[in-house]
Amino acid sequence: MKHVRDILAGKGDAVISVTPETWVLDALRLMAEREIGALLVMTGGRPVGMFSERDYARQVILKGKASKDTPVQDVMTSRVVYVRPDQTVDDCMALMTDKRVRHLPVLEDGRVTGVVSIGDIVKAVISDKEFLIEQLENYIATG
Repeated sequence: MKHVRDILAGKGDAVISVTPETWVLDALRLMAEREIGALLVMTGGRPVGMFSERDYARQVILKGKASKDTPVQDVMTSRVVYVRPDQTVDDCMALMTDKRVRHLPVLEDGRVTGVVSIGDIVKAVISDKEFLIEQLENYIATG
């Protein structure tokens, strides 16, 4: 069973974040540049929210707000759901399903050490299944 620390070891621990005062348009540009679907919103090294494509669609576009005049803090999801590096992929899947989130910041000793996305979790599950299939095929071939 893979853990969050295994995912971060494979993808890296870069944390892409903005401040609450960042304009939505600038946050969207950063997301497009980095090809990511969400940003951690941080103040003083602490997570205070998440800003995602979903937030943009629901809180900016549908409400007729202007991206260039709206700060992220006005539209971000302020309830930050996070995981620890020692939690499993199954823990992440359950949490993402229960809380209806697609990105989980990873906190260790009070500091953010990475972010895992639903895509990272799916890749980890597929990798585990492929390994299991390979092991079963080897067992059958030698057995």
